[in-house]
Amino acid sequence: MAVEELTALEKWLGLRAGKYSRRAQGGSQVQVPVLQTNKGPSLAGLATIASHLVTQAKKEELLGVSVEEKAIVQQWLEYRTTRIDRLTSKEDVRTALKDLNSYLEDKVYMAGNKITLADILIYYGLHPIIVSIFQEKGGGKQSNENFTPNVFGVGQIV
Repeated sequence: MAVEELTALEKWLGLRAGKYSRRAQGGSQVQVPVLQTNKGPSLAGLATIASHLVTQAKKEELLGVSVEEKAIVQQWLEYRTTRIDRLTSKEDVRTALKDLNSYLEDKVYMAGNKITLADILIYYGLHPIIVSIFQEKGGGKQSNENFTPNVFGVGQIV
């Protein structure tokens, strides 16, 4: 899934498609994306590659503007890869959604007053989970089609 997310992010950022592969992480079944860069070593990991793409596109504001926002964006990118990508049970999903709901109770965005990379990657991580919950509840495919909105009003990236 991560390679598809990165490809969509590249398109949204106006970048040319990169060369991706996947590799197992630490001998586990978890597959991480790997980007072969034109200059230098390959980059591995969703957050690392996504941050690189944002910088390459000269859209650093997506990484946060202030020092605090930058730290919050990094925090949520880590949350995405360490929590959301590793949800294995309905109880894990319920807990993660409650955590996010509580955090966002008085906020529109994950960090600051504009969309950041954290918002985009949290959305990408939650989208298939929410769709599956929606389908379980009887939403079905037809209703699901309406569930892929323009992400945060910044254009279709899914």
